[in-house]
Amino acid sequence: MDHVRQTVMSIWPSSVRGRDDGAMEIGGVSVLDLADRFGTPLYVYDEVTLRERAGAFIDAFSGAWPRTRVAYAAKAFLSPALVRILHDVGLALDVSSGGEIYAGLAAGVPASDMVFHGNAKTERELREALEAAVGLIAVDNLMELELLARLASERGVRQRILLRLNPGIDVHTHEKIKTGVLDSKFGLPIATGDAALAVERAITAPGLLLGGYHTHLGSQLFDPAALGAGIDALLGFAAEMREAHGITPEVISPGGGFGIPYEDGDVATPAADWAGALAGSLRRGCSRHGLPEPELIIEPGRSIAGPAGVTLYRVGPIKEIPGGRRFVSVDGGMADNIRPTLYGARYEASIANRRASGPIQAQTIVGKYCETGDVLIERAELPKVRTGDLLAFAATGAYCLAMASNYNLATRPAVVLVRDGEARLIRRRETYDDLLAAEILPDSARAELTTGKG
Repeated sequence: MDHVRQTVMSIWPSSVRGRDDGAMEIGGVSVLDLADRFGTPLYVYDEVTLRERAGAFIDAFSGAWPRTRVAYAAKAFLSPALVRILHDVGLALDVSSGGEIYAGLAAGVPASDMVFHGNAKTERELREALEAAVGLIAVDNLMELELLARLASERGVRQRILLRLNPGIDVHTHEKIKTGVLDSKFGLPIATGDAALAVERAITAPGLLLGGYHTHLGSQLFDPAALGAGIDALLGFAAEMREAHGITPEVISPGGGFGIPYEDGDVATPAADWAGALAGSLRRGCSRHGLPEPELIIEPGRSIAGPAGVTLYRVGPIKEIPGGRRFVSVDGGMADNIRPTLYGARYEASIANRRASGPIQAQTIVGKYCETGDVLIERAELPKVRTGDLLAFAATGAYCLAMASNYNLATRPAVVLVRDGEARLIRRRETYDDLLAAEILPDSARAELTTGKG
């Protein structure tokens, strides 16, 4: 990566401080106060960091390629309050379900500022997107293309689309978050001819307007050369389609997947270097193929929300196994953060309620759920953790609550937004009633529950 720089970045929000009493402070609010007021587990988002991260991408790309749209990838974490902030900063919204469209609209994001993704959109979701007048729909496959064309034609509209292409590019990331290899459920493969067939059908469908091409190669990427290769593939394909059909893309979208540091000492690629590298690839490719310069759409999600989030857990039972590990249990785990179990993701934790001292030792931080694999940190190097301590986990703002579940009928955590010494609840903690809200209970059982509350 000699053409870009990697820098060691803090894994904590920019407002994190240590207080005189030894407790951690986020956004000017002590974690002791946050835990007392809102309980634990608790997800805390720093508004200043959210705005800084979003602004960095907007500034970097607007300078390198003025015709850039930065779209926050809602799948990283969609809270209407959070999305409203990011839209106010200037971000569009990348959605991947009818529910995300609904939540985006609830946040005040115009449907025209949305790009709708997904490999298996249902007819209902496509109808909802058309009814809302979503700005762009990224079509993933030939069946979806046919269905959307019919629905748009029946509605008497022309829906602007991107074609999601699969360029067969293997990037260096976890196998479960690679999306651009040929053997993938995502995208229209260029190599098989499906992509070219999709273009032919799209430009003849009365209900569709082909706006350009999209790809997404994977997540947690650090080398801009990977996305540069994606741009090269899209532009090469675009040049072939110009020769075959006389069309040129108005939009090129190489996706996102910009990586973030999760542990102290991790390195990351600054937004300015992503922007410079991708703009360079786009400029060179357009020049080489004689194509007009298109609008560029990028999709930061993790790289905006991830560093802004911290999770607070309360330490419960501790078990020391002679000759084995020291297990530190917390009051959350895989139901609110499945990434360590699913991907082997690594996190950094800190004792947040006191000034910790003493020798550093390896401790295994585990959750409260009935699975051996419910391990948040396999080997946490910390001073001796005590029952009752607060542990703060860094960089948990993306793909944690977004993938949360009610396993063991756990209630999902509350979420607060902090800034300038104030904490604002933006999602309340779930209740037991929430857990059963969708269940059809016998009248007698519901009456007993109601009586029991009295």
